[in-house]
Amino acid sequence: MKKIILTAIAIMAFGFVNAQKFGVKGGANLSTLIGNIENETPKFGFNLGGFVEFKIGNKFFIQPELLYSTQGGKYEQSSVDYLYKQEIKSSYLNVPVMFKYYVMEKLSVEAGPQVGFLLTAKGKYEIKNEVDFFSSGYRSVKDIYQPQNIGLNIGAGYDLTKNLSAGIRYQLGMSNEVRYYSSVGDLKQIRMRDDVLSVSVGYKF
Repeated sequence: MKKIILTAIAIMAFGFVNAQKFGVKGGANLSTLIGNIENETPKFGFNLGGFVEFKIGNKFFIQPELLYSTQGGKYEQSSVDYLYKQEIKSSYLNVPVMFKYYVMEKLSVEAGPQVGFLLTAKGKYEIKNEVDFFSSGYRSVKDIYQPQNIGLNIGAGYDLTKNLSAGIRYQLGMSNEVRYYSSVGDLKQIRMRDDVLSVSVGYKF
């Protein structure tokens, strides 16, 4: 895990040295856990990191990035006399590689794959029946997460000035990064992915 993260950082560092442009970016996330669960509720987070940009054609660019991202969500599981609520807060080191195309002078569209490396995952849970609480607490849930996940990003960007830009992006989870067996009902396996809508502002040097 540490070797993979160090490799990703080394690749980005090489990119910064050889890139035509590089910059920093940050913004807000709205993430949702999606799967065989109930009453999913989005959760706010943030993203922060850097990027490099390579021109490969008249209007085409490749933009690798290295981002710290906070994600997660809220959901429920229930049976006849049992209700389990959980709110998960997770953090990732995400490495997207975006392919950008300028449809107009300042307006670009983008798409590309992403690999994410799990850093932390904590859950706030509550267990009760129809009237009484059984237990509640706050704990690490890193053991129910996969150490890496794969996603597909699509989005658009607009160059406000020569150096300043704004963007919107949707990260579609391509793998079930959360997997565990439920204690509700038939002990089914819970499988969830994390989809993230993000808006950001970037500055090119």
